[in-house]
Amino acid sequence: MNNTKFKKTILIDLDGVLNEYKGNYIPNFIPEIKNGAFKFIKKLAQNYNIKIFTTRDKTLVSKWLINNKLNNYITDITNKKDLAFVYIDDRCINFNGNYKDLFDSINNFRPWYKNKT
Repeated sequence: MNNTKFKKTILIDLDGVLNEYKGNYIPNFIPEIKNGAFKFIKKLAQNYNIKIFTTRDKTLVSKWLINNKLNNYITDITNKKDLAFVYIDDRCINFNGNYKDLFDSINNFRPWYKNKT
């Protein structure tokens, strides 16, 4: 295998990261693409394999990717936490090695769209 052609995988959550989801889940509807998401995915795909992580129906997600011209940049759609270099999600906490900080982060957690700016 040629290491220069090997790309690490990034697993990206669909709702709240790539679309305008704000906690109002509708099973047969995926909100519009977030501003900047297309350029971000296009640039990221130059150096990484990108998998979409979602519990949504795979066919619905595939259609959404096609409609937003993202399908050529995505290698897979999965509902499993696959092996990846990094995970991008709007509902995650980064562990910094300190359990007190982690406990506090869990107790104070709010998704980005619920944070006051």
